[in-house]
Amino acid sequence: MEKNMEFMQIAMKYLPEAQQKMQEAGLEFSPAMAEPFFGLFMKVMQEAYDLGKKEALLEE
Repeated sequence: MEKNMEFMQIAMKYLPEAQQKMQEAGLEFSPAMAEPFFGLFMKVMQEAYDLGKKEALLEE
């Protein structure tokens, strides 16, 4: 659960940039629109974390 909070902090850090890119593409950003993307982001970050952890353990 702690990692999920860290992942959300990372997502929030880049949220303004994502909003800008969407506006430039002509898409209106809304919190309802963000929810599915945050879920996908969390899955990607968890998989990347697990992969890095696995690689670190193999190097030991």
